[in-house]
Amino acid sequence: MDQRVSMVTLGVDNLDRARAFYTALGWASTDAGDEGIVFFNVQNAVLALYPWAGVADEFGLSIDDFGKPSAMLAYNVRTKDEVANILAEAEAAGGTIAKPAQDVFWGGHSGSFRDPDGHYWEVAFNPFSPLGPNGEMQIGGA
Repeated sequence: MDQRVSMVTLGVDNLDRARAFYTALGWASTDAGDEGIVFFNVQNAVLALYPWAGVADEFGLSIDDFGKPSAMLAYNVRTKDEVANILAEAEAAGGTIAKPAQDVFWGGHSGSFRDPDGHYWEVAFNPFSPLGPNGEMQIGGA
């Protein structure tokens, strides 16, 4: 198995609201798929928004049996000031600030927000792992 993630799918309660949130952040959805799912091409992967019932059905489970798992997604930026700017954009788009921008113990600067469906996003500036020219990030060696 190659070391990569091809797609991240976020379960959502309201597909139109979720699409509007990410669109307000400046993301453009693709024309692919049908009315029941929204795709955003992101660097080397895809972010999909999919109603929770459809996610559970993919696993052959009821929504009650599947539950709503959580994970934290991260968006790294090139400068310390960008952290607060991105958090402000997320809040203006309908997100909730979970942690304001601040210096962190490991020497970087970060904050976090929750999208309208409760998914956590960390926004971080890591001076020890500068982003590549296309925004790509690598931690340590390959």
